[in-house]
Amino acid sequence: MKLSRDEVLHIARLARLGLTESEVDKMQEQLSHILENFEILQRVDTTDVPPTAQSIPLQNVLRDDEVAESFPPADILNNAPRREGDYFRVRPVLE
Repeated sequence: MKLSRDEVLHIARLARLGLTESEVDKMQEQLSHILENFEILQRVDTTDVPPTAQSIPLQNVLRDDEVAESFPPADILNNAPRREGDYFRVRPVLE
């Protein structure tokens, strides 16, 4: 489907795009090519294909939980900008 120059300008106006003359010509060619590809896709027989939201099966890739030693609190607190004893000191969030 070949788009006319007026159709491209109308689409640009709807999208609130300001296009130069060279951009209008480029968009006319590119949008026409996209629509031609959709016309090809519309010819594909999908009568036996059930509607789906996902084309591939979903699966989570998670590793097994493993017990491991924690870092020593002193090592962690060395990076704290403010600390109070063995704790991080933060500004109050709620009054």
